[in-house]
Amino acid sequence: MDTIFFLLSKLIWMVISPDSLLVILTVISLVLLWKKSYLYAQRLLGFVVFSMLVISLLPIGEWLLYPLETRYRTNPELPENIDGVILLGGAENAYMSHLWQQTELNESAERDLAFMYFIRQYPDARHVFTGGSGGLSNQEYRQAHVLKKLLQEHGVDISNIVFEEQSRNTYENAQLTYAMIKPAAGENWILVTTAWHMPRAMGVFYKAGWPVIAYPVDHHTRRGDLLRLNPGLANNLRTLNIAIKEWVGLAAYWVTGKLVAAIPENS
Repeated sequence: MDTIFFLLSKLIWMVISPDSLLVILTVISLVLLWKKSYLYAQRLLGFVVFSMLVISLLPIGEWLLYPLETRYRTNPELPENIDGVILLGGAENAYMSHLWQQTELNESAERDLAFMYFIRQYPDARHVFTGGSGGLSNQEYRQAHVLKKLLQEHGVDISNIVFEEQSRNTYENAQLTYAMIKPAAGENWILVTTAWHMPRAMGVFYKAGWPVIAYPVDHHTRRGDLLRLNPGLANNLRTLNIAIKEWVGLAAYWVTGKLVAAIPENS
């Protein structure tokens, strides 16, 4: 069932993402023109052009991401005793790293930087990375392999770090990592991931029975500067894609029972 959910989530998103929808609607408009259905073609093309104009001028994606990014406090006050730190994969580009034989990261590199900081800050804690391959192809290249190489390149001893490399999505991150670590009741564990992804991550970790502490990084919104013109179709559309995907992901996880009844506060 988890495999079916994984495959469906990838395939459905390929169709419903905002950029894909704009292309699909444009193609439909051209077909309508070819069939001489001029009125419907005109209306549909008008909608596409209007949508692109609005997206190119306004930070709609940021408006949608902001409630997610502010769900948990940035730089929260942490307990004196930390038993472990968990890093969710996502910053590591495993396939590109393989192609170029070099560590390749994406714009979520703050996740890995925070993890390295916590390794130095809490040397006696347990450190865990969870991330396999989230793609439909090239699944032999794992995010965990990239992080191992990155840490070694920066002089970090990885002998005591636990690497979970079979997970394909956030739900599997929580389930597989919990099974590996078997945390004891009352332990203090920090969870590091991108700020807008933290609500879904917290929801699945609590669902697994693991009351972790949220430590969000890698913010995408301009706090205090959301009501502005933000010209740039490509960048705005990309942010909108991220926002819609995360909200759809939250909804899908809720419907399929992968989240706790309410997204938890920081423990």
